[in-house]
Amino acid sequence: MNENLAALIPETALLGAAVAGLLAGSWLPRRRQWVVAALAAAACVTGVAATAVTMAGGRGQLVFSGTFAVDTATDAGRLIVLGALLLVCAMSVESVRGHERETEYYVLLLLTGAGTLAMVGANDLLTLFAGYLLASVPAYALAGFAKDASSTEAALKYYLMGALTGVVMLAGVSVLYAAGHATLYGDLRQALPSAPYGLVAVGLVAVLAGLLFKIGGVPAHFWVPDVTDGAMAPVAAYVTTLPKIGGLIAAFRLLHQALPASDVNWPLLLAVLAALSMTLGNLAAFFQTSVKRLLAYSTISQVGYLLMAVAVATRTDLAQPALLFYLAAYALTNLGAFAVVTELPDARTLADYRGLARSRPALAAVLVVCLLGLVGTPPTGVFLGKLEVFTAAINGGYTWLAALAVANTVASLFYYLRWLAPLFHPAVPTNAHTTTGHWPATTAYLAATSSLALGLAGGAVLPLFTGALLP
Repeated sequence: MNENLAALIPETALLGAAVAGLLAGSWLPRRRQWVVAALAAAACVTGVAATAVTMAGGRGQLVFSGTFAVDTATDAGRLIVLGALLLVCAMSVESVRGHERETEYYVLLLLTGAGTLAMVGANDLLTLFAGYLLASVPAYALAGFAKDASSTEAALKYYLMGALTGVVMLAGVSVLYAAGHATLYGDLRQALPSAPYGLVAVGLVAVLAGLLFKIGGVPAHFWVPDVTDGAMAPVAAYVTTLPKIGGLIAAFRLLHQALPASDVNWPLLLAVLAALSMTLGNLAAFFQTSVKRLLAYSTISQVGYLLMAVAVATRTDLAQPALLFYLAAYALTNLGAFAVVTELPDARTLADYRGLARSRPALAAVLVVCLLGLVGTPPTGVFLGKLEVFTAAINGGYTWLAALAVANTVASLFYYLRWLAPLFHPAVPTNAHTTTGHWPATTAYLAATSSLALGLAGGAVLPLFTGALLP
């Protein structure tokens, strides 16, 4: 039994900062609550540094009786999650500064971030479910943080959908345990091929239901537009980004490690879900006028592209680096767009962005980079991510899915252009371009620049994501 606590420094840093922040916030005066935000940022930086050291060492390990894997996918997921969490904290500064519950906001972010990291490295069904709960429960509170009508409705819908899929997921864990008499992925890999087909199929579908909720994929996507539209903009940025990283890497590891030889045709199931997610997301986004709802449906379509890599997890070695690189590029690009939305709180509709290129040219440039990046325009990171995912799908035998993804990519250009076109309109709406402060704008510039840099440096970054998963 390997009980090396040093292998879990990123996770323990977030949890330790959450506890310390909650205690410190109970004594700090309201004007000094920013100390907890600094503590959260320090925890993220500590996790990034520890992960960099682990990656430099080049040796993975299974810890705590093999229930948690520290390998290439875990390290990459940690870097993406912690980097995205830093950006979310930065864009939140102006929104919660001086708030009576400012401390609780950052503590909730730290807790849900720790849960996401637990899902990324989970090598056991019970560890996966524990991570699911830790990532979900604080997120419900974040969705209703503003305590107004729209955020309360968002939190209620988020909670009800999460509770439903959580119960279904736990039932699926129980069924898979009944089929394989184990919860460790390595043990299930040996037992499930000879287990009753019906038990394995029902258990897998139930577990995937919980993971589809986390990533916002069809058919567990109904919460995404309402929660994104009702929650505060930084929280909307969080729920459309970080849960996807944890859920997709967890699904990839589960299918690759526990069910590679199963008779259940899960690759076809995932391919169909990917096709439905990208198509429904794009069609629903076509005529949206709310910028947050447009980004919500956009993120559903992005899940469809990302699920393509999960569908071919065992069919090609290209799947893992494609998924990890796409996740990194998507996180930067999506957070960049939401940072602009956070910076312009009065610009709620597409029409409110008229003339932004004249009044706020730097923010308009960020939107151009991020929205065209979400389409997959070179040289942004999402372009290379999509190229890698499409190549992996073709190499894995799903050429039809890659063709559908290309068609959806072209179609998505329509609704992104509906947002970009008003930027260059000569008229500027009164008060629509009032900004909140420097932090969201700085976050937007950093995210957009990083998205471009990732696309340009893709040749150097992709090899870092090619290491095999630990058995």
